[in-house]
Amino acid sequence: MLVHIVMFQFKEENKEVNLERVKEMLEVLPSQIDTLRSMEVGIDISRSERSFDLVLVSTFDDQEGLNVYAPHPAHQAVVSVIKEVTTLSKVVDYIQ
Repeated sequence: MLVHIVMFQFKEENKEVNLERVKEMLEVLPSQIDTLRSMEVGIDISRSERSFDLVLVSTFDDQEGLNVYAPHPAHQAVVSVIKEVTTLSKVVDYIQ
């Protein structure tokens, strides 16, 4: 199983609204993309200097599953919104 983790730092403008909007958009993706086995999306509650604002943890059977997910139109629609409302993202992919 491949685990794909992405953390996002959001712009301050309309931050709370954008966090909820992106969370809702991401949570729909498992029903739209066959290779996406699971997705958990969390909004940070610690609000520390070190924390990011939102994290997603998704799983795929293998690298090919992630390769199908990345360019999928449903995922790309969310990516477009994320690019507008975030300032930074970090990713980790690993085999479990």
